[in-house]
Amino acid sequence: MGPLLGEDGFARCPWAGGPGVMRDYHDHEWGRRVSGEAAYLERLTLEAFQSGLSWSTILNKREAFREVFAGFDADAVAAYDDADVERLMGESRIVRNRMKIDAAITNARATVALRESGGLEALVLGFAPTDPPAWHDTAEMATTSAESVALSKELKRRGFAFVGPTTMYALMEAIGIFDPHLIGCHRRGR
Repeated sequence: MGPLLGEDGFARCPWAGGPGVMRDYHDHEWGRRVSGEAAYLERLTLEAFQSGLSWSTILNKREAFREVFAGFDADAVAAYDDADVERLMGESRIVRNRMKIDAAITNARATVALRESGGLEALVLGFAPTDPPAWHDTAEMATTSAESVALSKELKRRGFAFVGPTTMYALMEAIGIFDPHLIGCHRRGR
């Protein structure tokens, strides 16, 4: 399926059809570069929490995630202890999955450790594809790439968790490592 024309006259990737949180995310954030450690840690954390769930679920809980994870300040989250994990497990405004909560804390600690060798942002950017994809329809789209597999392995080697190749591919799309929009989508190339 290729881009769909919305009621507002703009062609979009088909998952961003009607008005609402998904279309807002598509039009204003997905595929755009972010910068800074907190922005990268946020996206990495949210992609991990999304695993097995719909992205709209995560977007609708995003402000709560930002609140309970201290704005994704790596130092603050890295200092979370067992009491914080229990607090988060009782927080109905987020996805309450102990493995994912533990991974968020583990990843904050690994992010702090990465500062000695250039930081999370530099590491992720180092896996940008040399030949970015350009798809016409969703049937052509991939869910992993050689780069996402390599990024996953490197992050795991550096102590990160919940960073499989598919999750890392979604991260690369989300933060604009390459332009993920379909050819014909009004956001492509912007």
